[in-house]
Amino acid sequence: MRFQFPFRRKQVFSLIAAGCILFVILMAIAMLFYPGGTASDPATIGYSFFTNFFGDLGRTQARNGQPNPVASPMFIIALTLAGAALIAFFVAFARFLARPRLERVLAGIGSLAGIVAGMCFIGVAFTPANSNGTLHTQFVLAAFEAFTVAVILYFSVIVREPKYPKRFAVVFGVFAVLLLLYLGLLFFGPTTKTSEVVMIQVAGQKIIVYASIVSVLIQALGARGRVE
Repeated sequence: MRFQFPFRRKQVFSLIAAGCILFVILMAIAMLFYPGGTASDPATIGYSFFTNFFGDLGRTQARNGQPNPVASPMFIIALTLAGAALIAFFVAFARFLARPRLERVLAGIGSLAGIVAGMCFIGVAFTPANSNGTLHTQFVLAAFEAFTVAVILYFSVIVREPKYPKRFAVVFGVFAVLLLLYLGLLFFGPTTKTSEVVMIQVAGQKIIVYASIVSVLIQALGARGRVE
């Protein structure tokens, strides 16, 4: 199995892994500085992991009406890094696996979808929900739709690759199921803003975001360990 392409392979996958870890760290810091307020209760103080969306961190004005001068730029940096890491991952991964013609086509389409997903996540970063809610939501939906396509296609590519460990196909297979479930929640889940509904929506978002980070991190480290 040949894994050859003209740029420094290990460094690229190492940077992708670093981007995943930085996203988690920067988001955690942003949570510490969020003033307060949730979709169901604007009077809360600080960030609630189970009732605040990630997007609340990017609001220029928190849900409690206070300015959000620290968490908002941290959110922008974190999500931009994550989007850039996702783009880099799908560009690098497309050139990583040696494949017959069908698999090259599937990987090419998958990488295109992954690049679109990364660009949409960057779009989410720069469209605060409080000032551009419609576009923010459109970017979120497009990002996860494109991400789902990319993961499903790469799952099929890895399954077809006889010399690549199938545990990485399992990672993408499980992640694809989670993505499909999350899309179902986004499109068909409850939309009222009661505290119970908000908790369901927030829980779904937290699970899929951290699953995204873990999935890409595992694949990047796996690919890094197999470059020649």
